[in-house]
Amino acid sequence: MNIKKIYIKAALMGLLFTGVSCNDLVDMKPINEISDADYWKTADQFKLAANEFYTYLRTFTDILNDSPHSDRRADFVFVTGGNTFSNGSNTIPSTDGNWNTAYARIRATNYLIEKAATYSQPAEIQKYVAEARFFRAYIYFDLLQLFGEVPLITKTLTTTSSELTAPKNARAEVVDFIVQDLEAAIAVLPAESAIATADKGRISLGAAQAFLGRVALYEGTWQKFRGNTTRANTLLDKAISNSDAVIKSTQYELFAPTALGDSAQKYMFILENQQSNPANITKAANKEYILANRYDFASRQIRTNITHATLNNVYWVTRKFATMYLCSDGLPIEKSPLFKGFATTTSEFENRDNRMRYNLMIDGRYYWDNENPGARTTWKGDATDIAGSRGKHKSNANSGYANQKWATERRLDDNQEGYDYPVIRYAEVLLNYAEAVYERNGSISDADLDRSLNLVRNRVNKAMPKLSNAFVSANGLDMRNEIRRERNIEFYFEGFRRDDLMRWKTAETELPMDIQGIAWTGTAYETYWSGIKNNIVGGIYRIETSRKWQERNYLLPIPSQQIQLNPNLVQNTGW
Repeated sequence: MNIKKIYIKAALMGLLFTGVSCNDLVDMKPINEISDADYWKTADQFKLAANEFYTYLRTFTDILNDSPHSDRRADFVFVTGGNTFSNGSNTIPSTDGNWNTAYARIRATNYLIEKAATYSQPAEIQKYVAEARFFRAYIYFDLLQLFGEVPLITKTLTTTSSELTAPKNARAEVVDFIVQDLEAAIAVLPAESAIATADKGRISLGAAQAFLGRVALYEGTWQKFRGNTTRANTLLDKAISNSDAVIKSTQYELFAPTALGDSAQKYMFILENQQSNPANITKAANKEYILANRYDFASRQIRTNITHATLNNVYWVTRKFATMYLCSDGLPIEKSPLFKGFATTTSEFENRDNRMRYNLMIDGRYYWDNENPGARTTWKGDATDIAGSRGKHKSNANSGYANQKWATERRLDDNQEGYDYPVIRYAEVLLNYAEAVYERNGSISDADLDRSLNLVRNRVNKAMPKLSNAFVSANGLDMRNEIRRERNIEFYFEGFRRDDLMRWKTAETELPMDIQGIAWTGTAYETYWSGIKNNIVGGIYRIETSRKWQERNYLLPIPSQQIQLNPNLVQNTGW
């Protein structure tokens, strides 16, 4: 079955799985829209049921909206009015759709697994059971990141099930259950190369291994930075071994077509089968997306106005992120002789990591969007192309730093973008491996850096020196900081920053900092953007202050309604 058809048939399967009840852990409207007695008779029916799970994957709304993993809830992007989760002022909600939806979805996965237990030919459906286990782990990991300890529900419930009033399971039990489900799936799922063309996009062996690498790194570092070294090491070993298995499989590679040069990463994120880049490269060339929420201009448009939300508009890029980019000699701006300073509106962009100029917008440069005129025509940057552009960018608005990531350059109507959303990409596997090795051992060899982090670093920075132990020592750098810097840069605006601050236990340091924009005093901005004069503190444009953070903010509070429904649920500490 073509993966594009999954979403249509999943809508039908929703009738099997969803409903309402007095308790979201039950979510059990009688299954009568499709006779349950007549279903679960063939492998194709299990496949059809598993199709619904693919609608659970994260997508663009999870990073653009005020969702739990959005960068809006951290410190690299800012949206007018601020964010209560970023500045530590969120309160206990009565209900939380993240909690409710998760348990409805867990019920759907549990139901398929239960039905599979009575199927007469288990080998026919084992990969669909493996997909159910993958998605059950996927959902529980999300709950773990948000709430920490949660009730483990491993079967479908009735109105009299004792689990309805069960307490939360210990964090270790939740993590072990996630690992158990993923390892069971890994034992069954096919390699990417063994998946039929019609089924491309389904969960592969590599996707499950990569996801287990993510889970184990998250929890391993969560435990390490909270003093539980033994538990941390066990999990970091899993992160290393599973990430290593994906690397050794040679099933995936970084997207780096020669024809796109140092713009490869930029165009990867807006890749369509219609011309969406100067070299007219299509999705078939992208072997970096290990698991993606798949879209297509002809058959499944994203239906979210991504370009006009992200291009120099809603999301203000912060000074903290902009100053994090290395110079082209591999050194931070405070150490590099190549750094040109902040005197002009463009000087800080000179001699920097190429990802800076492709993620952010530079004052005075021409840019394109999906408008007509405004979209690209020749894709050569020539006079004809420029004549159809949206004009030159002006950096005297918002924070002074503007985003271009996720914005298309090809002509189409709003909401019609058709590029895929990367749920897991190979760059993450490489950086997960490097970080896990370093955190497990307290060091990392140059050989391990070269087979992981440096591939990502040098993808669009061919001349930048590799990160090595000698380079770190000679320049007074810190290896952990440089590994984290690479992660911050590579996964900007992809929904990783807040989760990373949580597991590193650095939110208490990072998030109370003021949100800042461009350097103003002594720069061209004093005349170019005089209107922000009253917001300048220490020579820098200050956007938000009086931010705070408490220990309790590392987890979200359990919705009060859930505690009313189940008095044995204990509220998270501090709430």
